Amino acid sequence: MDTEALRLFILAADKRNISAAGRDLGLAPAVASAWLAKLEKSVGANLLQRSTRKVSLSLDGSEFLPFARDIVAREDAGRAALGQGKAQVSGTLRFTAPSTFAQMYIVPILPRFFDAQPNLTLDLRLSDKQVDLIEGSFDLALRNAAMKDSSLRGRKLADDTRILCASPDYLSSRGTPATPDDLAHHDILAFGSATPRPLVSASRKATLFPPPNTKPKLINDDGNSHRLATISGLGISANSLWSVHEDLNQGRLARVLPDHQLGDDTALWLLYPQANIMSAKLRVFMDFLLTEIGRDPPWLRHSPT
Repeated sequence: MDTEALRLFILAADKRNISAAGRDLGLAPAVASAWLAKLEKSVGANLLQRSTRKVSLSLDGSEFLPFARDIVAREDAGRAALGQGKAQVSGTLRFTAPSTFAQMYIVPILPRFFDAQPNLTLDLRLSDKQVDLIEGSFDLALRNAAMKDSSLRGRKLADDTRILCASPDYLSSRGTPATPDDLAHHDILAFGSATPRPLVSASRKATLFPPPNTKPKLINDDGNSHRLATISGLGISANSLWSVHEDLNQGRLARVLPDHQLGDDTALWLLYPQANIMSAKLRVFMDFLLTEIGRDPPWLRHSPT
């Protein structure tokens, strides 16, 4: 099947105009009409309903359109995998990410991405709550959690080391815990929920954070608010190193039990639905993030010990 004719059909369906679709592919109106007629003959169905001003999809055309998009996406993905095809891509990529991470590390580098891909639109949706990729019709998601969903495929962006920290003022007034048991006598700030998670020492001895039978002083689901509450001296919290590394370097926060970290095996994952083909636009954006962030994570360049 002629994939260029399929591209023309997709454009005609989107634009509702054969001549405009043909112009995008450098085709004269008569040539575009001939291509579509040949495509309809090859599939044995009338795909478009034509009028003097616009076209619309026929019932057969509506059913065939998703398959046409898939065929074209597969060809683009194959060419991209071989380093072929267009250097620039177009279309819209729907991407969801934790708001705190995106604001710190993704949004600041987007100008470099759009310098290379000026024809791509990024539909960026930010939330520190986990969203459903398939229900939300997202092409890609960044998640800082263990990958357990078998309907998703992904690539690891970076490790997500989570440590305990507090403000120097809090530790000065309340004392610095020397052992995990001491945490039971401190104010605890929880992110997302109060569910205890493994707290593991360098020798792999495990306890829990928050400590059992401890009621957190604050539970919230916004990463930046969680960090700011800790800086303000409200208590001891667990934070991703990428979130607080600069606060540690500047002395706004200090590590608590520095030989311990949360041991729930989390990482930063770029995930996409398994049923989806890795399109050229998805590939170039994932490769950009892996190059700009994953290859040399900014929070590890001058990380405190």
